[in-house]
Amino acid sequence: MGDSSRRFRLVINNTAQSFPPISGVYLITDRGDNLIERVRIALRGGVAVLQYRAKDKGRETCLEEGHELKELCKRFGAVFIVNDDIRLARDLDADGVHLGQDDGGIAEAREMLGSGKIIGKSTHNLNEAIQAEQEGADYIGFGAMYPTDSKVITHMPGICGLSAIRDRIKLPVVAIGGITTSNACRVIDAGADAVAVIASVLSNPRPDIAVAELKLLFNRTCPHPRGSVLSVAGSDSGGGAGIQADIKTISLLGSYAASALTALTAQNTRGVSSIHGLPASFVADQINTVLADIPVDVIKTGMLHTAAIVSALAELLAERADLIPLVIDPVMISKGGTALLDRDSIRVMIDQLLPQAYLLTPNIPEAERLLGRAIRSETEMAQAAIDLHALGPANVLLKGGHLTGRQSIDILFDGYESREYAAERVFTSNTHGTGCTYASAIASFLAQGEPLKSAVEKAKEFISAAIRLAHPLGKGHSPVNHFAAAQHHDR
Repeated sequence: MGDSSRRFRLVINNTAQSFPPISGVYLITDRGDNLIERVRIALRGGVAVLQYRAKDKGRETCLEEGHELKELCKRFGAVFIVNDDIRLARDLDADGVHLGQDDGGIAEAREMLGSGKIIGKSTHNLNEAIQAEQEGADYIGFGAMYPTDSKVITHMPGICGLSAIRDRIKLPVVAIGGITTSNACRVIDAGADAVAVIASVLSNPRPDIAVAELKLLFNRTCPHPRGSVLSVAGSDSGGGAGIQADIKTISLLGSYAASALTALTAQNTRGVSSIHGLPASFVADQINTVLADIPVDVIKTGMLHTAAIVSALAELLAERADLIPLVIDPVMISKGGTALLDRDSIRVMIDQLLPQAYLLTPNIPEAERLLGRAIRSETEMAQAAIDLHALGPANVLLKGGHLTGRQSIDILFDGYESREYAAERVFTSNTHGTGCTYASAIASFLAQGEPLKSAVEKAKEFISAAIRLAHPLGKGHSPVNHFAAAQHHDR
């Protein structure tokens, strides 16, 4: 992944241990209520390291709380680090301790904890980082990157300071201070092996989603194929939509595509002549088999076909220990007008699957069926996106291609604000596979480490080019041009 000699190297000074590299999302606990439950949810999103900060708490509370957190970390495969307190780290048999500049020496911690534990050190400049490395630290915390409300900032080397030390320090570097999903990309690009976060995760209504977003950003340093996407969808024998369009899009954009088929269709550009659905148990078996072996970064769904398949997928995802961001393209009607999802299936999707979605990407007819009302304007679209969000997905992208006007405008709502994505409308019948392709492009860019807003923007450009550059093929709705759009994207 990127510079693999740095990204996955954990230098352990004078120790022999089997801990994973200090990399990814490094979560520091706060002082809020229900800490154990909030941390449990966050760990499901993919926390790599948990640092237990227990200031102003009694010894018995620290031991009780610390043991619970340690067991959670063991369950989710995360490293458990104690903040500042070497004795507490010893008593909890933690994986290690993180020391501030005034919290004792590395040699003292090593002697008290033993050779098999991880010792981290907070640093604020190159000299402190070099000294920590020379004294035998296993990783360094470096910051602050940005201002933060969690403590008074007296040293803020920022992104420039991180870039300056990166080539001089062989240890893994944990960037700390004011990091969120909106600014983490700059920190990772500057060379951070991990990002330390507190409020941006633990104060989030959905800590697992917040962690999963941050975790994906680290894929931006990987070589191609960058990130992986599992498409759960139906087959289009004509090749323009369905799982064929998904695989083309994911592969051409530079990610790895895996697949699980839900149904076989006999179709071409003029429509669907027949559908052969697959048993829900076999669909689940495909998904489980892939996930048991291949690291999947994002799951994208298309035609799910039956209520049994929708329910099986929802149950499978809910029972997993780890959260994989789910992009749902609620395919309900084919371009030729054939129903691909019945009313019972839609109800099961609303009740069981949408609450697990990271992103829902309906077009207007699909949104109308989900909400049970007409959507006739951009104003009504904006409200519909909000109402769709209330059904449970973390984010909603409502596509406006079915409205009229010079521009095709899509609206992204994340629970806090709406953002519009506009493109010049292309008046053409070469639009087969637009929804599948658009959602797959978003999933691919997410898997590659793009934040959601950027992933949607890039995907909007890609699908707009695929429509604009499409050539007539067949006698009905011709497919979009995946290949030409990918070439256009590369430029």
